[in-house]
Amino acid sequence: MIRPDADVLVIIVARIGDTLLATPALRALKAAIPQGRLTVLAHPKRLEVLQHLPFIDVLEGITKTSAQARGWIGKNRYDLALVYGHDAALVRYALRASDGVIAFRQRDGALNRRLAHLVEEPSEPQHAVLHRLSLLAPLGLAAENLRLAPLGLAAENLRLAYCVTGEERAWARQWLAAQVPPGRPLIGLQMASFPTKAHRDWPVSSFQELIARIVATHAQARFLLLGDKAAAEKAAPLLAAYPHQVALAAGRFSLRQSAAIMAELDLYIGVDTGPTHIAGALGIPMVALYHSAYPGRNLAPLQHPACIMIEHPLTGISAATTASMADIPVAAVRQAAMDLLARGTQS
Repeated sequence: MIRPDADVLVIIVARIGDTLLATPALRALKAAIPQGRLTVLAHPKRLEVLQHLPFIDVLEGITKTSAQARGWIGKNRYDLALVYGHDAALVRYALRASDGVIAFRQRDGALNRRLAHLVEEPSEPQHAVLHRLSLLAPLGLAAENLRLAPLGLAAENLRLAYCVTGEERAWARQWLAAQVPPGRPLIGLQMASFPTKAHRDWPVSSFQELIARIVATHAQARFLLLGDKAAAEKAAPLLAAYPHQVALAAGRFSLRQSAAIMAELDLYIGVDTGPTHIAGALGIPMVALYHSAYPGRNLAPLQHPACIMIEHPLTGISAATTASMADIPVAAVRQAAMDLLARGTQS
């Protein structure tokens, strides 16, 4: 159990998606300390995804390098700290800054002995949200196979969280009106993951065929190409083939601007990467494509109102990164998109 007025620190230095996957745990933790304060330290380049969330009281940046210089003076101590990941520098800082630390088993045995609670990693694969919730188990929460048995700490809400401000939303609508030809539905396409995970990318040719099949039945459909500069480089064939239907947002905007634009989509179709987690947090109707090495059943957004997960045919058979995403058929993705668009017209 935890006092409702406790001062709690959470450290999560991770990529965009991994940071967002911790938001249900952060929400549950804040619900347990309504009179307390929840401070979150995240990577300076990733903390944008946590801005404006109502359950975070203080949000600041930290890295494993900057952590080495922090916490040596006994002020601003926390009642409790939870550390995600296995960076020893972050755990050592938490030990200096708080009265007790909860963390998963570390590689350094000496650090493990200093933890107030050492949480073992699950022996079997589980959804990433539940994995992050499991760090709260010493506080009275048990999560297993989506069946939660809270004992003083509630986490019934497993939705990812992201907040678009009114100002951001107004800017996105203005940009879309000026840059994208009129027409609906507006469909966002996330073609690329990041360079070290390029095996998760669905071929550009598959996206081009997908556009052709959607336009065949939705002549007024418009497509927005999302992602970073690398994704923008892949966009050339699509822009050339469909100059009146396709617009480019990739590589042009900040993370928060891109998310604000995504919030205006009628449908999102993308591979497994940070923006796909943002789409899940925003509740956008979405088709998410997953490589067999990273099963969607462990990553797709939980309790999402309109998400269709498409896993690689070898999921559960092979976790080799050599499996080709081209094996995911365009017809399956197109059908999922049609199903979600049909739901939208009926609602």
